[in-house]
Amino acid sequence: MSIADVKKQTERKMQKSIEALRTDLAKVRTGRAHTGLLDHVQVEYYGSLVPVNTVANVSLIDARTLGVQPWEKNMLNKVEKAIRDSDLGLNPSAQGELIRVPMPPLTEERRRELIKVVKGEGEGAKVAVRNLRRDAIATLKEMLKNKECSEDDEHRAQDEVQKLTDRYVAEIDKQLAHKETELMAI
Repeated sequence: MSIADVKKQTERKMQKSIEALRTDLAKVRTGRAHTGLLDHVQVEYYGSLVPVNTVANVSLIDARTLGVQPWEKNMLNKVEKAIRDSDLGLNPSAQGELIRVPMPPLTEERRRELIKVVKGEGEGAKVAVRNLRRDAIATLKEMLKNKECSEDDEHRAQDEVQKLTDRYVAEIDKQLAHKETELMAI
């Protein structure tokens, strides 16, 4: 393994941490509706649990309402029940073949709680990025010990890994600030 491989692998893993954070932040709901909100809601379909978006079309009716239209009529009640029983606090109502899912407005207290959740997610992502930095530096030190690289190369690589870490931590802060702004908007 070369120094370039260590840096490339570390950056790839840091990028995955950012993507995981984006996915987690998307699950924290704001007052607005978006189709990704129901992605982790599971519904029973012929004996196995599957995401709602595999058995129904999820669309936006307006800024505060989702429309869920199951592809099979017999799934209507199961999908409605799965959305109601999810941890999202939503109250869907069936109208013909369409399930309307209105987004209740967030209270100030609930917004503050969600911001704490978001900050916790961000802190977890930062810890993951810092752990990747630690692992990369340990690998570089091991390479130096085994005389696979010079001291200068090892120090230069450590500096580059630190710059990578700083860049990804700044990206995490940017994501958190954006989500907080989104949560506090009424």
